[in-house]
Amino acid sequence: MLASLLAGEVYSFLLVFIRIGAAMTVLPGFGDALVMPRIRLLLALLIAFLVTPIVGPMLPPVPASPIALGLLAFGETLIGLLLGWIARFLLTAVDIAGMIISFSIGLANAQVFNPAFATQGSLVGSFLTVTALVLIFVSDLHHLMLTAVVDSYTLFVPGEIPPMGDVADLAAHLVARSFLIGAQIAAPFIFVGLIFYLGIGVLARLMPQVQIFFIAIPIQIFLGVVIMSIVLSAIMLYWLNSFHDGLMAFLTPA
Repeated sequence: MLASLLAGEVYSFLLVFIRIGAAMTVLPGFGDALVMPRIRLLLALLIAFLVTPIVGPMLPPVPASPIALGLLAFGETLIGLLLGWIARFLLTAVDIAGMIISFSIGLANAQVFNPAFATQGSLVGSFLTVTALVLIFVSDLHHLMLTAVVDSYTLFVPGEIPPMGDVADLAAHLVARSFLIGAQIAAPFIFVGLIFYLGIGVLARLMPQVQIFFIAIPIQIFLGVVIMSIVLSAIMLYWLNSFHDGLMAFLTPA
């Protein structure tokens, strides 16, 4: 009796840990490359320990065969990765916006290391991404990410095959939404950049002997910095609202 009870408790804990651990490897802030794997593992173990008594009644019984157990663990891993990538797609919007802004203000060739994605990225994109990560933890949106992972047990019931068509549609929608948010964030820079390029193009036609682009590039960068200082708070607030709304769709109504 005691042995079967302990086996059931260990099974429940490990099944919850698989989903939460998979999500923690991808979630912004928790799953970044600069976060030590041991820290991520400890956080996932702690959260799974706290969540297991809550979601335990939702878990299926212990499978009768190792193959069924492996398929169940594989499904939980996919769901956890999906939940993590949902938040990661929403974070990608600021990196896309930074890339568009860099092209608009003449900093497209300034590439730096982006710690959130562990790759080389645009200077503005890296700045906006790091700022977004700081704002996620300052505004307690990391609690919302963890809550969405826990509430996912009512949306994706363990042991049931998720609707793959809906999942594929969700992924396509999130990718399109991230590009839309990025373009909306970069809209002031696109507008000013078009007017600026139009002006220097007319000036180059009027004064062909002047190397207008060598004169215009410092002015273009200066304008970009000025616009960034004016609209930074507004664009980050807009992104935070979009990030919040994107995660709220996966929360269980109170």
